[in-house]
Amino acid sequence: MMAQLFVAQFHTGDTAEAVETARRALQAAQQALDQISGSPESSEHAFTMASLLGNYLSVFVVSFVVCLVTVPIARRLAMMYGIVDWPDSRKAHRQPVAYLGGLAVYLGLAAGILVCYLPHFPYHSDYVQHPPTAILLGITLILLTGIVDDVWGLSPRIKVGGQLLAAAALAIEEVGVQVAGGLLRPIGEFVGNPTLLYHIPLPGDMSLFGSPFIELDLVYWAGTAIIAVCVLGACNASNLIDGLDGLLTGVTGITAVGLLVISLYVADTMLMGAGQRPEGLDAARIILSLALLGACLGFLPYNFRPANIFLGDGGSLLLGFATISIILMLGERGFTHLVLAGLIVYALPAIDTTLAIVRRKMAGKPIMSPDDQHLHHMLKRSGLGVRGAVLVLYGISGVFCILGVSLVYFRGRVAYAAAMVLASFVGVTAIKIARRGLADKEMSLFTARLDHDAQHERGKPGASADGGATPADAPRAGADSPE
Repeated sequence: MMAQLFVAQFHTGDTAEAVETARRALQAAQQALDQISGSPESSEHAFTMASLLGNYLSVFVVSFVVCLVTVPIARRLAMMYGIVDWPDSRKAHRQPVAYLGGLAVYLGLAAGILVCYLPHFPYHSDYVQHPPTAILLGITLILLTGIVDDVWGLSPRIKVGGQLLAAAALAIEEVGVQVAGGLLRPIGEFVGNPTLLYHIPLPGDMSLFGSPFIELDLVYWAGTAIIAVCVLGACNASNLIDGLDGLLTGVTGITAVGLLVISLYVADTMLMGAGQRPEGLDAARIILSLALLGACLGFLPYNFRPANIFLGDGGSLLLGFATISIILMLGERGFTHLVLAGLIVYALPAIDTTLAIVRRKMAGKPIMSPDDQHLHHMLKRSGLGVRGAVLVLYGISGVFCILGVSLVYFRGRVAYAAAMVLASFVGVTAIKIARRGLADKEMSLFTARLDHDAQHERGKPGASADGGATPADAPRAGADSPE
């Protein structure tokens, strides 16, 4: 009934009444969700996954719209200043394509996060805890590192340094540090110190910053190392898989959906079953997942084949950093199975990067040397083309996403086993193809060497065309015969 009334008011030009009707319909739908979820009618807000998603939905909308609007501006700037990706034998495009797509993604992502700081954000006092400022600082450092590399070029060491600075920003606010707490808990219980916090006394009357002892927090320092490894791995994994139009953007969007579902489940089921409000990083995970999803969907129409703008290193590093930040935040309370579930959701870029390292080691090449043997290259050459290869990898990423979410919901060994089998199948197939290509190359070199040796033998003095003796070396009739 309300839907019919809304349509009638809209067509008659009564916009204000139509908006009011839509608002009443949304309120009625919210009340229905509250009743279905079993929440008491006297409760001010319903703590269900649907209500949480609805309350934070403006983050997604703002991120999507800002990215969608700023992509043409970023493209015009890139074309104006010649910041483009030139085609070569390894790339699918045949015309120069603008970089700086990462700038638009950054603006969308940052806008989605910053909207939560507005004083009139829906249900501000009950639901919203601002994401750590380390996230904003980290994505800014990552973007600057990537854009400088896109425009002027950076050495690998400086790029790694920029990524480590972003990782340090997370460690300073202890975003992801507690992942180490879950991993080291058995060791702490074994040695009788579950927190692994030690106070080392200083000799004599010495003091350091007014304290007579040095505090050694093994969990913090181990967590800092884990953050650094994860940030470096994820940023470069996303960078390596960004090889076809729309591939990284779509895969990251699918990953964001999986991480959003996990974050909503954690906030709803594990922490708010008793009607509590979100605590710690619960809201931050949901906000960042929605902002990441909105930015990816806002950029994808421009980036899908035929793309008229690319992410560039700034965008690919940014998407990897944002994704791994959400995964690390899942370990806030030491729940390592949640971190593992997030890594399964993000498995496709991780597998492709691992295979690249193994493949290059097998070929005796440097790890950072480029090649055309990534998963997307193989699928494209198999006859699927660019779009077909991208869609197949979307499907594989979706399967990993379902497996990761299933692990959280059921904690079942089936999800572990299925993820292991799928990852092994993809990995073994890719290695087999790479080894076959390497074997074909070695056989070609061996055949060329044999041909070269044969030609060298034919070119020796006294050698005939067929490799036999020349007439000068043949015995002359009667030369040695008795007279």
